[in-house]
Amino acid sequence: MWCRRLAGLFQVPCRLSRATRHRSLWLPHDRRTVPSAAACWHHTAPESLKCAWQLHGDHLELRYANTLMRFDFVWLRDHCRSASCYNAKTNQRSLDTASVDLAIKPKAVRVDETTLFLTWPDGHVTRYGLEWLVKNSYEGQKQQVMHPRILWNAEIYRQAQVPSVDCQSFLETDEGLKEFLQNFLLYGIAFVENVAPTKEDTQIVAERVSLIRETIYGRMWYFTSDFSRGDTAYTKLALDRHTDTTYFQEPCGIQVFHCLKHEGTGGRTLLVDGFYAAEQVLRQAPDQFELLSKVPLKHEYVENVGDCHNHMIGVGPVLNVYPWNNELYLIRYNNYDRAVINTVPYDVVHRWYAAHRTLTAELRRPENELWVKLKPGKALFIDNWRVLHGREAFTGYRQLCGCYLTRDDVLNTARLLGLQA
Repeated sequence: MWCRRLAGLFQVPCRLSRATRHRSLWLPHDRRTVPSAAACWHHTAPESLKCAWQLHGDHLELRYANTLMRFDFVWLRDHCRSASCYNAKTNQRSLDTASVDLAIKPKAVRVDETTLFLTWPDGHVTRYGLEWLVKNSYEGQKQQVMHPRILWNAEIYRQAQVPSVDCQSFLETDEGLKEFLQNFLLYGIAFVENVAPTKEDTQIVAERVSLIRETIYGRMWYFTSDFSRGDTAYTKLALDRHTDTTYFQEPCGIQVFHCLKHEGTGGRTLLVDGFYAAEQVLRQAPDQFELLSKVPLKHEYVENVGDCHNHMIGVGPVLNVYPWNNELYLIRYNNYDRAVINTVPYDVVHRWYAAHRTLTAELRRPENELWVKLKPGKALFIDNWRVLHGREAFTGYRQLCGCYLTRDDVLNTARLLGLQA
């Protein structure tokens, strides 16, 4: 679990006294009017402690499936799934949240083996399945992973022998597309083989999974070492590991690369799992992980070449985590494009540099580097929120094409095929 220390910031301390915790009332299918102050746990059946509940002045406490949950009364009224409160056909809320009395309390509560029943002062009855409550409670969400992943270094990835997907299967069958997306979701990279080495065919492959995101670089782009955009990437020099478009408020989610031609030497592509490196920082120096997840930085791209005039600025921490379970979902790492650090006070900046150095050391460990020689016919998809890429210097003429994809559409495609995304 990502950064357990941060999770403590969101935990609510138990308000029960020791004596109260040990008192329980064993009544099957118990139904009771809400008291002014709860004094005991109520169990659904005398032969089982599978489910127990207790009322407090402003919330319901429920223990079920080894999870202790706390639900604010307003939350319980707001999330009612009755026909008058929720449209099951559109999966949208009908209840006006602002109309719910902030001091509302249920008039009666009943819990059976599978369901919580709440009767409100106006007589309205709300029903919740206990499994639904476990899944959707704050405490339940803390225990869940939003995006299952396999963290890897070079040896782990090679041993996994992750297969590439043939272009025909990828384009023509759901099975091929699903295999590709499963690889991509788990590892943050995936390959499609036997793609015709043209920009048009690469576009067809890219659009199989998502809409193409148009940026200042256009939709589909050609990439050569002509320095046409006044950027280090448009040279024959080596590029250190980085993520792209850190200077966007929302960095591009997926990047597609396809080498159409290379008449020369060198130019291998470097891939590093940024989440694997961040996990090592979390284990070795959790305080530094926390700092990298909280300190906002500016990244920028300044371009004044020909007709291209751009000054892009994106702001965010290097590591981005979900606050309820501290799961890492985005790494924003690009030393080329990091702007002046003017969002960090002096008494924090030196500690940030030390944390950045720790992360960089992990990212640069040789055992974490996966080197791949791109060739015509082999398209590479990279999760730009997770996997850093770079390249070694090269000679000769080298032409790539590619694009950025909208992350939401890739995840949507995966969900439609039954994958967790």
